[in-house]
Amino acid sequence: MIQYFKNNNLQTVEIDKPETGSWVNILPPLKQEEFFELSEGLDIPIDFLTDSLDIDERSRFEEEDNVRLIVIKTPTENNSFNDSDAFYITIPICIILTHNQIVTVNSFENPAIKKFLNTFPHRNPEKKNMMVLKVFEKIVQNFMDHLKEINQRRNLVEQKLYASSENEQLLQLMRIQKSLVYFVTALRSNEMLMMKMERTNFLGLNEEEKEFLNDLIVDNSQALEMANIYTNILSSTLDAFASIIANNQNQVLKRLAVITIVMTFPVLIASLFGMNVPSGFEHSPYAFYIVALLSLAIAVAIGWLFLRKKIF
Repeated sequence: MIQYFKNNNLQTVEIDKPETGSWVNILPPLKQEEFFELSEGLDIPIDFLTDSLDIDERSRFEEEDNVRLIVIKTPTENNSFNDSDAFYITIPICIILTHNQIVTVNSFENPAIKKFLNTFPHRNPEKKNMMVLKVFEKIVQNFMDHLKEINQRRNLVEQKLYASSENEQLLQLMRIQKSLVYFVTALRSNEMLMMKMERTNFLGLNEEEKEFLNDLIVDNSQALEMANIYTNILSSTLDAFASIIANNQNQVLKRLAVITIVMTFPVLIASLFGMNVPSGFEHSPYAFYIVALLSLAIAVAIGWLFLRKKIF
């Protein structure tokens, strides 16, 4: 699906075809025919449009026939039905600067582009460099927001894990760890991209735009540091929580063993008096009560002993 937007008196207007100073946004479902039509209509190399289809595409930039391409990674929720997959993954966004338009290509629904669309009325499409930097800003903000969500989710899982004897919470922590691995890799790649763009001045930025890009590099570094900290915390605590789960399971097994021991002695006494041999109580009307009380007394005594020793 292809969307065309134009900024008209601080209002975002969706138009039917690309115009000078318009923003072209390509969203899934992606059709090969639309790519070819857009490539011919806007003089964009077809490879620039299809690069976003590769989810493992690295962050980079290049130029061909005066058309500039920037590929940058952004986070998104993972819609996989596999319970072992990461909660979040990273996907590439292709930003293409033509002679008259700015084109964004997304292989998935992208929260960063939605945020950019909400602020588009305040943008000036003629200033394509600032448009690109504002997309970068939304991507960095998206990383920060997802990192905060990951940290909150980690805290909730850890609280449940203290009293858990199952592996469900541990598996959730592993999914969070996988998400952080995606984030660390993407943030590091984005940082190298921005630093190289600053060094080579790929976009031909003025002083104000260079300062804004430098601020984005700092924010991206902060997000990368946060992701590294959360990753280190998870790496150092996963083993500890695995031990906690093992200890909780040992406590359950110990209680079951104590209950088994306590119940064994009454069963033993009942078995002895139930044997078909003379015991002295064959003709006593109180034989059952004597055996029952004796069994109960021994069970209570053993149980009290375990409680006193804090074994139970």
